[in-house]
Amino acid sequence: MFSDQLPFIVQVLVLGLAQGAIYALIALGYTMVYGIIELINFAHGDVFMIGTFVTIIVLELLGVTNTITNPVVLIGVLLITAVVAMVFCGLLGVVIERVAYRPLRHAPRLAPLITAIGISLILEDLAKLRFGSSFVGVPSVFPNITFQVGGVTISWLNVITFLVAVVLMIALQVLISRTKTGRAMRSVAQDRDAASLMGVDVDRTIVITFFLGGALAGAAGLIWGLEIKQTVFYVGFQVGLIAFTAAVLGGIGNIVGAMFGGLIIGLIPATIQILDFYFPGYQLTRWNEAAIFAVLILILIFRPTGLFGQQTPDKV
Repeated sequence: MFSDQLPFIVQVLVLGLAQGAIYALIALGYTMVYGIIELINFAHGDVFMIGTFVTIIVLELLGVTNTITNPVVLIGVLLITAVVAMVFCGLLGVVIERVAYRPLRHAPRLAPLITAIGISLILEDLAKLRFGSSFVGVPSVFPNITFQVGGVTISWLNVITFLVAVVLMIALQVLISRTKTGRAMRSVAQDRDAASLMGVDVDRTIVITFFLGGALAGAAGLIWGLEIKQTVFYVGFQVGLIAFTAAVLGGIGNIVGAMFGGLIIGLIPATIQILDFYFPGYQLTRWNEAAIFAVLILILIFRPTGLFGQQTPDKV
């Protein structure tokens, strides 16, 4: 019986990985900002939400309303949309840092935290003012093309979603670990004052961090639109909370941890869906979010720093 259901199980897990890749992209923004200035940027989820609406606006400006069958045109439209969404959300992240967080950099930690929540609400209200409070459809740009692997039907969109997310995450990891900008980011994260004394432009490094985090949120917004095909003004709060959970699960401040945390979070609902198939009377899918946070709690009980986080001594 298990072998008969294997294609279904693999297909659900592939969908879970694609969803987890989106969470991972958003989680990277949380973990980067926290690693640099130790701030939980609760407005980051709403930057992702803005990215979904920017995707809609760009597609409308390009005159795209239906599925694009010409591969050259499809690639061109997706590249233009991705660049605009990533640049816009990256600049939005920079503006948020400059206007809301930089003046409070030396204030008690509660002040920027409350400010982050305020910025989140402002972004949601702006989106609601422009697009309304109902769900807004995203044009179904990508054709529904599938392929078979051992009896398993897999959508090319799911594969591309996963691969694009992985490529972006690897590129970020290479930037952090192999470039001068990455060294500056790591030095600021370790000791801001010492980095400044060594000639590192702390403000510029923090701005780059916010830009990169926002750009990844914009890419996640595009991928979300292609996958889910709809968005709403409060989607940033819902998805952002799960992505923040992924960042904490992997180890807040750890890039690799955010990647794996997002993938793990994506696989949890997929696993529950599989269990629900074998135990249909229990309606287990109703407990998806509860299961996600239960796994987080269990991991933090036994490993408070997350899966990839490391305990560091307090600075004195």
